[in-house]
Amino acid sequence: MQLRKMQNVGICVLMLAVVMALYSPVIGHPFVNYDDDDYVTENAHIRGGVAWSTVAWAFVSAEHANWHPLTWMSHALDFEFYGLQPSGHHFTSVAVHALNTMMLFLLALYATRRTGASLALALLFAVHPINVESVAWVAERKNVLSTFFFFLTLGAYGWYVRRPHWARYALLMIFFACGLMSKPMLVTAPFVLLLLDWWPLERIGKIAFLRLLVEKTPLFALCVAGIFRH
Repeated sequence: MQLRKMQNVGICVLMLAVVMALYSPVIGHPFVNYDDDDYVTENAHIRGGVAWSTVAWAFVSAEHANWHPLTWMSHALDFEFYGLQPSGHHFTSVAVHALNTMMLFLLALYATRRTGASLALALLFAVHPINVESVAWVAERKNVLSTFFFFLTLGAYGWYVRRPHWARYALLMIFFACGLMSKPMLVTAPFVLLLLDWWPLERIGKIAFLRLLVEKTPLFALCVAGIFRH
């Protein structure tokens, strides 16, 4: 068991290194004039750094037809550290994508107990061209950030299902709320959890489907709140 844990840790470290190396050229790229100016370089709120005024603006802003206060705050935090040096902003996106890859491996491993298949899935996610735009384009931070909280939501749900408790469900709610505040497209997450109830968790049949729907009611309530806020 200890050897297997060390093996999994080694795989995670290796994946982090692979993703960072694969996307390292991105760190040398400049900002682009397509949305990067609105999101960072010409955005007076973001250029104010992490301040109460920025936080207040982030939670009421619906610029670019999105309500994603955590995404705004991630850009403000980057500005606090890196100013207008694009390398730092790119590094953050690459680092988050690397963490997402690691989390996907761990989630798949937890669900299937198949190391090889889980590693193949995570590596496919890491290198798939569909993710390049989200990682290499600073204005698409919302994609990698919402994916980060989506994977945390899945992990928290698996932890809750293993031993249901209100505190575990509260953590699930927090991660899901953070995901919605990163990108509203995460409104589909409760339906994904229902799919997980079918496989691999195999809860459907053991627990009445109506009860599983009721279990997701607080999550659906967050979706409704997010839609109306959006």
